[in-house]
Amino acid sequence: MSAAKKITVKLVRGVPRTRHDHRATVRGLGLKWTNHTVELEDTPSVRGMVTKVNYLVKVVGE
Repeated sequence: MSAAKKITVKLVRGVPRTRHDHRATVRGLGLKWTNHTVELEDTPSVRGMVTKVNYLVKVVGE
């Protein structure tokens, strides 16, 4: 059994004055503050969340 693929996501813009559901998506990704970085499993649901808030986050590692 191989290890699951991981992606590293970084919050590059602040969330004030954004849509409520986009703030919830950022929080669901585990991002708390600007320049915060988290490592997540590379699943279709996580990719969809990143795509939804692509103007706020950046994928820094795959």
